[in-house]
Order: sequence, then C-alpha cells, then structure tokens
Amino acid sequence: MLPRIAIIDNNTLATVGLKTILQSVMPQMEADSYGSFAELESNHPERYVHYFVSMDIMLQHRNFFSERRNKTIVTTLSLDSKLQIKEFHSLCVNVPEPQLIKDILTLEQHAHGRGQNLPETQRPSFQPVLSVREIEVMSLIVEGCINKEIAERLGISLTTVITHRKNVMEKLGIRSVSALTIYAVTHGYVDINRI
Repeated sequence: MLPRIAIIDNNTLATVGLKTILQSVMPQMEADSYGSFAELESNHPERYVHYFVSMDIMLQHRNFFSERRNKTIVTTLSLDSKLQIKEFHSLCVNVPEPQLIKDILTLEQHAHGRGQNLPETQRPSFQPVLSVREIEVMSLIVEGCINKEIAERLGISLTTVITHRKNVMEKLGIRSVSALTIYAVTHGYVDINRI
C-alpha cells in the first residue's frame, strides 16, 4: 500500500491542480483531496504522511495541525514571509507553474532526502533509455536554455537539438517542460538548485 497525502482546501480547482502536480512529483504516493476539515476528519486522518492544507483551514483547526507540524505544509497565496506561520512549512501556490514545481521538488528533496526516506515503488519492467546526448539536451532544457543555446553549448546543429528534444519527449511520454523538469529532478539528472 502506498503512503498517502491529504490535500485540504475548499477551492476545488486549486486542489485538483495541486493533486496532479504532487502525484507527478511523488508518484510513489497517493493523494486524496478534501474540501473541508470535517471531510478529512471522517476519513481516518491519521493515515496520512503529509497534509497540504490551506491557510484558512489550518488556522481554524490549528491544534490538530500543530500536533502534526512536521507532516503539515500550509498552502498560501503570498510569498511574504510575514504572512506565513513560522512553525509550519509553507508553499505559495500563487506562483507560475515552473516555480511551484521547483518549490514542491525542493520540499520533497529536503524532507525525503531525494526519495531515500520513502518506501520502494515497483518499477516498470521496461524503462526508456536515453542516450548520453539526449540526457545532456534534457538537462539543458530543464535548466532553462533555449534550443539555440543548447546547440552552441554542445557544439551541435539546431536541427540536431530539435531532434534530440523530440526523441526525449517521445521516449519518456512527456508533453511539457514542467513534466520534463519533474522527471529530470526526481531521477537525479538535474540538481534542483540549477533550475
């Protein structure tokens, strides 16, 4: 049985988006979403390894989350540290997608030591193998380089970069740079600090 994460927020769109991103970043976890604290309470809240909870719900039920502060991440709409509660980890969800993914990956890597503290997951029998050059191209894409910069850095033509980029996306079944970033960081190809 996979470890579980609870997302508690009355904003359905925010909950669905965060759930999708969390399951991409941490595929070895299952995420459940709740629109209220009462819903969480009626579904065995002790079974969750983490709670991603909106600031307003956390403030209304502070005692519950204070007792579980090492497992609680408060989602906020502000980057201002004065508006965040110091005893809790905070995650600003009012940022562009690449920044949100970077922040979640940073939280995951610091809390779970690059996945070392998470349970083993069953790996598929076939994993696409990227060539050394494809890994180099992928790493530079994730680090924010455009095709022309990649070509110059690697000493290859622009057409070759585009071909490698297409091959990486096809082999991995990935359609966006955000998803590629998650893959590259969680598989150890790119350090989160280089993004």
